[in-house]
Amino acid sequence: MRYAIVIEKGEGNYGAYVPDLPGCVATGRTIEETERSIQEAIEFHLEGMRADGLPIPEPGSRVEYVEVAA
Repeated sequence: MRYAIVIEKGEGNYGAYVPDLPGCVATGRTIEETERSIQEAIEFHLEGMRADGLPIPEPGSRVEYVEVAA
């Protein structure tokens, strides 16, 4: 499965979340570290959902960029 992630730059680090998995978040000092952390967080989150007998949500978010005049 492939889940969309959102990475945002904070004051001193980066934060990431998964729109299709509420509560699944991670942080890191670099974008690369944050990507690794959110991948681990997704795996852990899904593992916990399975252990609790919860249904695993299908990825449904779509990521697109739009061009705007500056």
